[in-house]
Amino acid sequence: MVTTLFFATLRDRAGVRSIELEIPSQTNVAEFKTLLTEKIPALSGLLNHTLISINHEYVFDDTMIPFNAEIALFPPVSGG
Repeated sequence: MVTTLFFATLRDRAGVRSIELEIPSQTNVAEFKTLLTEKIPALSGLLNHTLISINHEYVFDDTMIPFNAEIALFPPVSGG
């Protein structure tokens, strides 16, 4: 089980602040994105450009997700 937190526009699209999601052991971030899109189709197309942190550290698609992780999703930010 992992806790997933949504921020900014991702929260708006998901319609929730957070969810608990059961994922298989040995799931990496890329696989998690697929599972999350199946659970919340409104996020489809957005997760390829999303910053993701696990337990307060930014991660890449090949990062394995530990049991009971807190996963935070942030939309890309731009500005100047």
